[in-house]
Amino acid sequence: MGVKRQAAGLLPAAVLTVLTLTFPQPAGAGGAIPAPVPRAVCGPGSIPEQGMQGRMTAADYRLGVRCNLELVGQSGPGVGGFRTHRYVDRHGRECAYYDRFPGAPSDPAVALGERSGTYVVDMSDPARPVVTGRLDTPATRSPHESLSLHPGRGLLAAVMGTFTTAPGIVDLYDLTQDCRHPVLLSSLPVGIAGHEGSFSPDGMTYWATAGSGFYTGQPTGTIVAVDVADPRRPDVVHLAKGEDAHGLNLSADGNTLYYADAGPTPGLTILDVSEVQRRVPNPEVRRISHFSWDTVSIPQTALPVTIGGRPYLVEVDEFAAGYPVKNPTRNAVWHFFTSNGGSDPTALVGAARIIDIADPAAPKVVSDIRLEVHSPEARAGEASKDPGAEHVFGYTAHYCAAPKPVDPGIVACSFIASGLRVFDIRDPRHPREIAYFNPPGIPAAPYRALSSPAFAPERNEIWYTDGNYGFFALRLR
Repeated sequence: MGVKRQAAGLLPAAVLTVLTLTFPQPAGAGGAIPAPVPRAVCGPGSIPEQGMQGRMTAADYRLGVRCNLELVGQSGPGVGGFRTHRYVDRHGRECAYYDRFPGAPSDPAVALGERSGTYVVDMSDPARPVVTGRLDTPATRSPHESLSLHPGRGLLAAVMGTFTTAPGIVDLYDLTQDCRHPVLLSSLPVGIAGHEGSFSPDGMTYWATAGSGFYTGQPTGTIVAVDVADPRRPDVVHLAKGEDAHGLNLSADGNTLYYADAGPTPGLTILDVSEVQRRVPNPEVRRISHFSWDTVSIPQTALPVTIGGRPYLVEVDEFAAGYPVKNPTRNAVWHFFTSNGGSDPTALVGAARIIDIADPAAPKVVSDIRLEVHSPEARAGEASKDPGAEHVFGYTAHYCAAPKPVDPGIVACSFIASGLRVFDIRDPRHPREIAYFNPPGIPAAPYRALSSPAFAPERNEIWYTDGNYGFFALRLR
């Protein structure tokens, strides 16, 4: 049940800023850092950033910043997490679902008097979100980055996860009868281990990952395919060992799996999983390619989109991968989990990029999605003293999402301290920023936009959560 090779999360806070690993250099290391995308042109009603693109100074917290996005409604303040979803049930009721950070079973959000878990929100009036429940079965209590929703089948799934990994209990809920009150179908240890997770496009397979190579230096992760055709009786149909998948997604036919490779050589890995998709007994999974880029840090997820009939991935890296200042070739030591860069101007923010996968055996980056605040000059200067910049998250990316997989027009991305950012990707070689949002806040509670956004496209709405400020429904002007 292994993988035939054809081509060559997070840690506890106490160790985040001191971990040093020695890995092989990424492909093409030493190249120029890409330029930021063009800045958004803000229309009426905006409160634009006053300084460099993406920077949030203490003064910016007083009013918040917004550009071409208006607040519709919010649920909070409170703790937001890593995934936000939207579902409309068979009766036309509209709901949101989001996890609440921290995502460890034993770590309730003591400071805010809240427990971790997955929250259910009635969105019948988006201006007045109403929390109707909290799911706290093992996986939904601690889903980390695995909370997934399949709108076609009305299934909500999660695998029990933490900053590193956790026993792979998978929870499956039915949303079809009344989205405000999910019905538990099963909660079983079929995930092997848990950190991330995603549905196949047909909703018949839930894929759970537990990558650990990014902090062990060895390929020790797992990918498990769980058959959920009968969600009351999920069953493991494939287990791949030695695959350090972080986030993953699949092609529309379910035959190709794209995963953010957080192993000893970070980048993108593409697998042929067609035998799993067809439920061939003892399926073989074939590695199509592995690929990296100059500015790789810790790959988070890879989102398939088709633009103008051509397939691409919107890939997102989290954190920064710093290198010694006196090592311009960046060829040996990686200081993972550096914060905003501090005194190290060579600390590279992974940010995001668009990858052409028309030839899956030879992927290539066609553009980067990054902000002015990601430049080494900004990171070594005054921006390193901004609220939240000294934290491990800082001005980095975490998730992007698209309103639809074919010709989506835009992607909305959580850029942590820089807030929610929206980019026009109609020309995948020249993305540009068109909107952003951070709510009014206080510097003592820095922005933590970490969640994958959700969309209500018929109303031009984007929903996301902030780790310190809760759930937001926004309208793109």
